[in-house]
Amino acid sequence: MMWTAFFATWRAMLTDKGALTLLFVGGVLYSFFYPLPYAREIVQRVPVAVVDQDRSSLSRQMTRFAMAHPALRVVAVTPELPAAQDMLWRGQVMGVLIIPEGLQTDVLAGRAAQAQVAGNGLYLMLNKVALSGLAEVVGTVSAGIELKRLAAATPSSYQGAEQRAPITFDAVPLFNVKEGYGAYVVPGVATLIVQQTLLIGMTMLFGTWYQRKTFPLERRTAGGYAGMLLAFASVALLNCCYFFGFVFWFQDYPRGGNAGGLALLLVLFSLTVAAFGLLLAMLFRTRERGTQLMIATSMPILFLAGLTWPVSSMPVALQALRWLLPSTAGIQGFVALNQMGASVYDIRHEVAGLLMLLVACLALGWRRWRTA
Repeated sequence: MMWTAFFATWRAMLTDKGALTLLFVGGVLYSFFYPLPYAREIVQRVPVAVVDQDRSSLSRQMTRFAMAHPALRVVAVTPELPAAQDMLWRGQVMGVLIIPEGLQTDVLAGRAAQAQVAGNGLYLMLNKVALSGLAEVVGTVSAGIELKRLAAATPSSYQGAEQRAPITFDAVPLFNVKEGYGAYVVPGVATLIVQQTLLIGMTMLFGTWYQRKTFPLERRTAGGYAGMLLAFASVALLNCCYFFGFVFWFQDYPRGGNAGGLALLLVLFSLTVAAFGLLLAMLFRTRERGTQLMIATSMPILFLAGLTWPVSSMPVALQALRWLLPSTAGIQGFVALNQMGASVYDIRHEVAGLLMLLVACLALGWRRWRTA
């Protein structure tokens, strides 16, 4: 009975065009189009303007450094502050470096000198890159001036450099080696895509069966429930293998940290999502309701997973309730295993959360299956 139900469920999925598109084609489309905006990983060549009111050799050096910065693209150099402000308001530049009059005079006299930077806070990532890039330009020029002063007061330039920076600091990213946004967010979102497309497809199928009264299986049998569970779990497993096995390689994201633990979590996550989906799908009596609910809740579910929003900033109630969703433990566990090389012991809380959710969904789902 179980294998009869397994193949009957697969037949129903393959013959329903809407479910077929969501369960199989949707993940493929997402895998290419969702990472596309993050293909370059790091924001570069952000347009900025330089307001040079000093017109000195030092200000020209700062302008050249800004032009040479890989994250910046100087589109205008002007002595007029209102002109730069107008470009900033119009969105023609994302940042402005303001070099005030008398800057070089203050530097040569040993007085404190200041240069200002301004950005457009409407675009968070562009604003961050513009402001940090311009700050690096000012800091680099300032460090050069300080090194010249120290070199003049010490026997050699090497000793001057050592006095300025007695402790060296090298920042080496361990996991997100490109420090890009795509490698940070796409692996977690891939888990959510697998979950949401499966849940939408399942609720769509169940809604159709209830509307048309053409349920493909004899309910109230353990074999029918187990066969349908394994059929939907196999779909989730195939989609997970596609994302973690091909997409991450194709997009060149960090991967392969713990293959054995990843395989174990893939099976557990697939079974949990399928059991969760069966319980959820049996609550819907129309084809469209499940789709509306899943689409509307996708972004809140992503935030609840703790990937793009810190868990410590959530209300205490949400910190507990978020574990009722398979994606919470799945996202954290997959990122830790696949990208950070964690052991199964390191994600024991995520494994325990999935196991408890699986048992609860099986118990409630089986009860609902017998009485539906």
